[in-house]
Amino acid sequence: MRPEKITLNYLDLNLLTIESARNAVQERQITATALAESFFRKIQSEDGNIHAYLELSKDRALAQAARMDALADKGELLPPLAGVPLAIKDVMVTRGVRTTAGSKILSNFVPAYDCTAVARLEQAGAVLLGKTNCDEFAMGSSNENSAFGTVCNPRDLSRVPGGSSGGSAAAVAAGNAVAALGSDTGGSIRQPAAFCGVVGLMPTYGRVSRYGLIAFASSLDHIGPITRTVKDAALLLRIIAGRDVMDSTSAEVPVSDYTQEIGRPVKGLRLGVPREYFGEGLDPEVGALVQTAIQSLAQKCGCEIVPVSLPHTEYAIPAYYLIATAEASSNLARYDGVRYGFRAAEAGTLAEMYRRTRDQGFGAEVKRRIMLGTYALSAGYYDAYYLKAQKVRTLLARDFDQAFQNVDAIVTPTSPTPAFKLGEKADDPLAMYLADIFTVVADLVGIPGISVPCGQSREGLPVGLQVLGKHFDEGTILRVAHAYEHARAAS
Repeated sequence: MRPEKITLNYLDLNLLTIESARNAVQERQITATALAESFFRKIQSEDGNIHAYLELSKDRALAQAARMDALADKGELLPPLAGVPLAIKDVMVTRGVRTTAGSKILSNFVPAYDCTAVARLEQAGAVLLGKTNCDEFAMGSSNENSAFGTVCNPRDLSRVPGGSSGGSAAAVAAGNAVAALGSDTGGSIRQPAAFCGVVGLMPTYGRVSRYGLIAFASSLDHIGPITRTVKDAALLLRIIAGRDVMDSTSAEVPVSDYTQEIGRPVKGLRLGVPREYFGEGLDPEVGALVQTAIQSLAQKCGCEIVPVSLPHTEYAIPAYYLIATAEASSNLARYDGVRYGFRAAEAGTLAEMYRRTRDQGFGAEVKRRIMLGTYALSAGYYDAYYLKAQKVRTLLARDFDQAFQNVDAIVTPTSPTPAFKLGEKADDPLAMYLADIFTVVADLVGIPGISVPCGQSREGLPVGLQVLGKHFDEGTILRVAHAYEHARAAS
């Protein structure tokens, strides 16, 4: 006898996890098709105010949902993401679905293949709802740099959702996707997760293939999940992680069953607290909430708190913005109006066509970063800027290596402030860049990090606790985040 079917309303969609959505489809309480259609109706009704989505892939989603329903009707055991509605940041190419990277220069680009991470999700049964809005070429900390309009934070529509994966974080926070993929180059998964009150996981560099990720800074870019729970983040990472022959930077390192690892106790783990992350520039409310979270890890979870020092932290922002812009200058040279994407009209010469295409196709922030990067790589300045930044990167890595000799993980604030007002920092690039001050270091040294909600400010704005771990030790940071998540829920 088939179980009685349930009817999903908006509140149910807001609370769905990967496990509950997949189980409902497996047990035939609802069809994958009906679930997907419910999400599309909700997006149509609500996303006009948030603008988290740039493109919906309804035909592809319903075709996948029908395949999952056919398997369920046969009584077969469904794959781990069967029927689960997910969203994809629009910097990951999707076969047959427009992919823009938030830029006018790719406004008409429809890829012929799928990003590896996207393909692995679909192979696991996921239903891909569509592509989420992002800062142009993932360059930004507020999601105000998209050529297709700003994303609003669903917790407060007058505030930014964070960037550059703000569309993915906003979609999950609003209940318009069960989970999403984002990309992190300087904090672009963790910071928007903190601003929107969800979980954001950046894996170790090389843990997840970058094949099909539109490049911003190739030595810094990571793909990772944005979810409602730490367990969902662990589940998605297990699926998308692992060696890919299409990406020479993906690592030949075994992938654990992270959903099993998070259940292990954390009692006795040594957690480092770096003094450099609790000084000038940290909002007092954020600092107090993070300190309370650290006390909870000690008192309720049995972790040992150990003071540590990361002395070169103050140089992380300048080093990051030299390295990232230099790599962006190189990567974005391919957008010339010749092979694909936007091409300026009425250019008399090839050189003029290049210039007009880039001038009209790129936004202000992208142009700024290309110019900075080109300058840093130019003759006479390479040694003074780019090479020196790479030396600082080595010093930052040594700081973490030394700290991890004495601790199992490091805990810090994710962002120095809660979500700021739309337009508040738009005219001050340096102030905007400082929003990444607690996240860029992990990208520079390639270690994994996760942001988990740890409370709200007096204005009701979410605040995130960041947990950083050793290379390829995602299991430990997921354990710590999961333990804290449960301790907070129980209090």
